[in-house]
Amino acid sequence: MAWQSCLQSILGVLLLTGTVLAQSNTSLERFDRQLEQIRRETRVEVNLEVPMDQRLSLDYGASFTYSFGAIDDSTFHTHLLQQYQVVAFARLDLDGVHQFFVRGSSTYRDFMPGSDSFDAHGDDWEQIKLDRAVYRFDLNRALGAYGEQVSPVNVIVEGGRQFVHWFNGLTLSETLDGAQITVTYEKFSLKTLIAKTIADSFDIDPSRPNYDGDTKRNFYGGILSVNLNERHTPYVYGLVQRDNNNSDPLVSTVSGTVITQFQYDSWYVGTGSTGSLSDKILYGLEMVYEGGRGLSNSFDSTGVQITQTKEAIHAYAINARLDYLFNGQNHSRVGAEVLLASGDSDRLSTTDTFGGNKTGTSDRAFNAFGLVNTGLAFSPTVSNLLMVRLGASTFPLPNAQQFKRMQVGTNLFFYNKLNKNGPIAESSTNRTFLGFESDMFVNWQLTSDLSWAARYGIFFGGDALTTNSNPRNFFFTSLTLAF
Repeated sequence: MAWQSCLQSILGVLLLTGTVLAQSNTSLERFDRQLEQIRRETRVEVNLEVPMDQRLSLDYGASFTYSFGAIDDSTFHTHLLQQYQVVAFARLDLDGVHQFFVRGSSTYRDFMPGSDSFDAHGDDWEQIKLDRAVYRFDLNRALGAYGEQVSPVNVIVEGGRQFVHWFNGLTLSETLDGAQITVTYEKFSLKTLIAKTIADSFDIDPSRPNYDGDTKRNFYGGILSVNLNERHTPYVYGLVQRDNNNSDPLVSTVSGTVITQFQYDSWYVGTGSTGSLSDKILYGLEMVYEGGRGLSNSFDSTGVQITQTKEAIHAYAINARLDYLFNGQNHSRVGAEVLLASGDSDRLSTTDTFGGNKTGTSDRAFNAFGLVNTGLAFSPTVSNLLMVRLGASTFPLPNAQQFKRMQVGTNLFFYNKLNKNGPIAESSTNRTFLGFESDMFVNWQLTSDLSWAARYGIFFGGDALTTNSNPRNFFFTSLTLAF
């Protein structure tokens, strides 16, 4: 009938507009996730456990990094980027008891002529940013340093802006402002966390206004682990996340006004184990259930505004890793990883509230605050995903003076939807195969002060993607001078 055709057309326009907006935001969020993965792989962190020979020591330094990237988005448009970053750090240690670490950075991103940025900002200078500012206190170190008897119960306090990564990274891997208190007794360890996101971190919902520069979420949780026979460390944890963004609603006026409010309060219960099966085999297993409540989608199947309702979240994710280490100077290793994350068949986007969970139904889409290596070129979010990764790395020339600190490696990824009728973070069909990707990397310490890194990935889309006619490429290289 004519009126049905008209309503379908209106809904199509509304969904197309929302999809274009969501894909634009998703491209920016994916770009940040791609760069964050590379930063974590290549940046040398200061080791706070280095023993001190003097009562007071001050260590400081800086580095300059030049980077170049050529990155294809989901529409096969190549973005050419030059990036300049200055990083400075300082560490103060008193008696090995009181430790202070601070690190700041400033970055300029230069998108080359004819190459669009991932947002409307274009070239962008990120002014001085406080990456880390951590104070650490160790009770038993204090007792030992000042001539007291060491206690069987140790307490370690860490407060400030710090990087928090829980096990395989499924649930939490973020820079947060807050405190961690760890209590240990013999083989047992209990770590508690009270923290909040830093304002300029990326939110997990890219449909929310200001998701890339105004994020307010609080975290409360704890981990109980046991170190068994020095090979296995099983653990359980719980994490509560509260959405305090209180942001302005998203207003769409394509076919009448549709106003979307945002509220996503979640909690996570996880368990797993990490350790070694032998001297050569390392493993990590993490399983997590997600609960909570979140606001439903803001429009019905005709594109008309409806009342949003808070619906229960019932989702899960599993990650398992296995690595085999070879003997010899090459430090070669091979590994395999499997990742599963549930999806929701009545969503239009697996991560967004706009086009999100259908009112009156439970939300089955897993959405958390972790970071797992899901590839360079495709880099999907960990939601409605079944991924298999096979990897290998080695130092090929350990006896050559110039090349002995050069590491090369590769990863091969296979991607599927876990729920074929559920969406992912970009346009897809009701099929399962998303595609496969091959990544290669080089890390080379040229001198004590100069290092070079390179990353290349190529993704071939499967029949579950609506845009799969061409491969997507990702190339990134950087040169870092430390001083």
